[in-house]
Amino acid sequence: MVGREKVREFARAVQDDHPAHRCERAAVDCGYGGLVAPPTFVSIPALLAQMDMFDRVAQSCDLSRITQTDYSLTIDRPILVGDSLRFEVELDAIRKVFGGNIFGIKCSVVDQHGDQIVTTRTSFVGRSEVNIATSRIFEGVRMQNFRHGTSIPRQHHAPEHPAPHRRATIANPGRNMVPFSAVAVGDELPSRTVTVRLGDLVNYAGVAGDPNPMHWNNAAAASVDLESPVAQGMLMVGIGAGYVTSWAGDPGVVTEYAVRLASPVYVPNSGATVEYTGKVKAVDPDRKTATIAITAQQNGKRIFGRAVAVIQCADR
Repeated sequence: MVGREKVREFARAVQDDHPAHRCERAAVDCGYGGLVAPPTFVSIPALLAQMDMFDRVAQSCDLSRITQTDYSLTIDRPILVGDSLRFEVELDAIRKVFGGNIFGIKCSVVDQHGDQIVTTRTSFVGRSEVNIATSRIFEGVRMQNFRHGTSIPRQHHAPEHPAPHRRATIANPGRNMVPFSAVAVGDELPSRTVTVRLGDLVNYAGVAGDPNPMHWNNAAAASVDLESPVAQGMLMVGIGAGYVTSWAGDPGVVTEYAVRLASPVYVPNSGATVEYTGKVKAVDPDRKTATIAITAQQNGKRIFGRAVAVIQCADR
């Protein structure tokens, strides 16, 4: 069940200040019946389901040391407070690479009406080799029992009747959407510069249930040859989604979002700054959608290899 405070704490964690994530009146003004979750909110409960799958198919991999490389989602309707969600996780592929494996995982999110409303695909690199010194450092600082205490019921087989995949509707779509007539190929979004501090990484780790200490502990980061702790990839992906929806004017307009992570964001004790920019790459007059190419950079270095979002525009 999607709770009001969970939506609010996630929006705060990904620095998404749209009022429809916090205030019911603002959500109603956007045409929704309740608080709207940020686009990547689903990544949090999906992570729990993915961890459960890793327990069964990749026992040799340390779950606190896997690295995410790609993330994509298709949204058939925004997630709202009060939704009851079920997560169906599939292992799409396993490819062996030097020193480990690349895992491709698909997660289908089904609501209380049996409708599939979100589909995510994620790729992780997991390594089986163990560095004793690094393991001791990680064990000394990471959260205890991070895989215990969850109350989510799990079903370890595919459902007999797959959920239908159809576009759900909202009460008054288009009220705050950017008009399609106002969007043209080549249009540039206003840039946004965000500051990320170690406290933000600790907060996101707590919200997401991410046990990896290299995101907030200097010794853990140094033990895997990082110059400082690095931001969670999904934190930067989530901030990127909020960058797009803040420009579009409606938190529920993203229908597709895909990011390839190219470089980590290093966060020293003084913090880090990341600049997001965007440009309209394509428009679809039949669907009234616009495709946005997103760039994120730290000190001139791209942290996204490729990032695109498709937004629904108002038919005017």
